[in-house]
Amino acid sequence: MSGGFLFRHGWTAFLLIALAAVCVILPLLNLAVPEGSPFHVSTYVVTLSGKFLCYALLALSVDLVWGYCGILSLGHGTFFALGGYAMGMHLMRKIGTRGVYGDPILPDFMVFLNWHELPWYWHGFNHFAFALLMAVVVPGVLALVFGWFAFKSRVTGVYLSIITQAMTFALMLAFFRNDMGFGGNNGLTDFKEILGFDIQSDATRCGLLVASAVALAGGFLICRAVTLSKLGKVMVALRDAESRTRFLGYRVEHYKLFVWVLSAMLAGIAGALYVPQAGIINPSEFAPANSIEAVIWVAAGGRGTLIGPIFGAVLVNVFKTWMTGTLPEIWLFALGGLFIVVTLFLPKGVIGLFNRMANGKTPAAGTAPIAAKEPAVATPPGRKGG
Repeated sequence: MSGGFLFRHGWTAFLLIALAAVCVILPLLNLAVPEGSPFHVSTYVVTLSGKFLCYALLALSVDLVWGYCGILSLGHGTFFALGGYAMGMHLMRKIGTRGVYGDPILPDFMVFLNWHELPWYWHGFNHFAFALLMAVVVPGVLALVFGWFAFKSRVTGVYLSIITQAMTFALMLAFFRNDMGFGGNNGLTDFKEILGFDIQSDATRCGLLVASAVALAGGFLICRAVTLSKLGKVMVALRDAESRTRFLGYRVEHYKLFVWVLSAMLAGIAGALYVPQAGIINPSEFAPANSIEAVIWVAAGGRGTLIGPIFGAVLVNVFKTWMTGTLPEIWLFALGGLFIVVTLFLPKGVIGLFNRMANGKTPAAGTAPIAAKEPAVATPPGRKGG
């Protein structure tokens, strides 16, 4: 198999095979190999790997809007956190009498704050299916409302980025308030079970890892189908020349809104899978710095490639785990330096570097081509080109 063929066609297969291997090998080495064996994989590594896969799904959602539509979102942590809170509310409801105060209905923090009844927006979260649905619907509805006003008003560029950052900062401040009913500064934690299984058990951790890998694979295939379709061509066109695309008769705001909402839903799923593995969700997940870090993952991996942000999220977070364990005081400087290096020397990210090594003229599979002169825009029915 030639290098060019691999980079044109092999990334999807490579990713799916890698995820399948993770789903089989890590649980097997964790559950079947004794702890004293050098081949044993600890539950900590399994959990960390599952969280990295959730980060990869978040990075994928950012790449869909930034890499293909040119919408630089500095607030995607909002959708990630909302999905996490939806799942956290379900896990809190399942604690029941096992909480510190033993109340069968109210979570511990509500009892501590002298709440007398469960707020209306907590009802239904005792059902896993409802919580999973809300992890998708709530980010999607927020994205729909936000995007409708922003795109209808033709807010673009740095102005849109600033507004997305303001959105996540406002929600962070709101969720810090105890009277919001989401645990305030402490957030939601002390989870006991998920779907009837002990959330701390090795088998459950392996199950969550597999679920994260399946979600990432599904999200990648959905994004790939979208970007390789006619819709994907219009997305690239409006990214490269939005005014011309609009003049050709396309309702640009509709395309942007669709991709924006889809991206938010994927981020919500990532957050819902992240929370049971992290064991906590609090307002710090809304912090603008988290959204900016997700953008760095995408840039480091390769914007507009789908596969690149997945690699970028995993590689940067592996580096972060090592750095914060050895030299935590310089991690933010290292992150900033990484972004500068990528911007100056690797504008197409790690995937772009691999691509040049294999074949300098062959774009990576799924890469959104940058139009040199004219964007590739299909002419709407009933119109003539030009």
